[in-house]
Amino acid sequence: MASLFSRSARKNPADSTVTLIGKPGCHLCDVAQEVIERVCAETGASWEKKDITQDQELYRKYWEQIPVVLVDGAQHDFWRVDPQRLRKALGA
Repeated sequence: MASLFSRSARKNPADSTVTLIGKPGCHLCDVAQEVIERVCAETGASWEKKDITQDQELYRKYWEQIPVVLVDGAQHDFWRVDPQRLRKALGA
């Protein structure tokens, strides 16, 4: 019965990867990248950047939403990145 009330272990942010999907010349993408760089530096999470102009599948899937942010491959946000929400998604 005690296991019903115990909290699950908090994940380590350093085990997570944040992916920014955007394109060159996108002002919102530049702002999102600044937020992602700052949060990942604080939490130890890694991050990567993908360009929709270089990937037809990403373009098809996300062209109306960029910048798009994924956390460990799952869509987290688009257009704007809230640093507190990103920290929470990373377990920080």
